[in-house]
Amino acid sequence: MQMIMQQAQQLQQQMLAAQQELMNAEVTGQAGNGLVQVTMTASGELRSVRIDPQVVDPEDVDTLQDLVFGAFQDASRLAKERQTAAMGPLAGALGGGMGGLGLPGM
Repeated sequence: MQMIMQQAQQLQQQMLAAQQELMNAEVTGQAGNGLVQVTMTASGELRSVRIDPQVVDPEDVDTLQDLVFGAFQDASRLAKERQTAAMGPLAGALGGGMGGLGLPGM
């Protein structure tokens, strides 16, 4: 039983470390060939939006809105990929439940 508790404790420490990594890691999504860029943490916190002045046209706000939306979607996709990479191995250790810890019936 003590070994199971140690494994659970190690898994908890690994999860906390992965969560901390996701809070600090940044991803940048882009649209319009880089004319609009959105930077966010891998945990989903928006950090910045950069818009190239050449895309700002008061007569065509719709295009700018579409580019910002597209850049945000791209950044979100990259953040999810980063989350999967960081947390995936830990989820596997749980075996879909607690089975990875060797607990019977789980």
